[in-house]
Amino acid sequence: MGEELLNIHAILPHSRVNGPGRRLVVFFQGCSRACKGCFNPETHSFDIKNNYTAEDILAKAASGLEGITVSGGEPFLQPRGLLKLLGLAKAKGLSTVVYSGFKFEELSAMKDAKQCLSLIDVLIDGGFEEDKLEPTLLARGSTNQRLHFLSGRYTLNDFYMPGKAEVIISESGAVTGTGFGSIFRTGK
Repeated sequence: MGEELLNIHAILPHSRVNGPGRRLVVFFQGCSRACKGCFNPETHSFDIKNNYTAEDILAKAASGLEGITVSGGEPFLQPRGLLKLLGLAKAKGLSTVVYSGFKFEELSAMKDAKQCLSLIDVLIDGGFEEDKLEPTLLARGSTNQRLHFLSGRYTLNDFYMPGKAEVIISESGAVTGTGFGSIFRTGK
């Protein structure tokens, strides 16, 4: 039996606006929700973008990280790979934050997703709602999204970020924008 491959849109080796501290950010590829105004519409297609094992992903982590943030696309549409990734992150002592369009109650009823929940420190749930943009520095896109503190490792205060957006310039000169807000939405 081969290693579980994850279809990944992008990996940021470090970020400071996608959860507490310095974090590896993994954007899963594939989402059927198509939330109006989504910040990451390029992640919706289920076409193969980049195949990685969980080990490959964590190998891209910068040094000195506090944790890993998983976003999308929709991470729970690849539950076995997500479970492996979260398990390996926890084994390395990294905290885990996951964004999902599914609500906690829906995930709790899904066998594979329920296993993942046991490895998540903070789940931010609910689909993005364009008419409910988050006006504060809280690390979520819209005010309907709920933060579930599943491990006691963090509190709400830990999720007020130093900014809503971040521009990362790699050693090779590649520029990547990440964060929450209309500056990253296409067509605006």
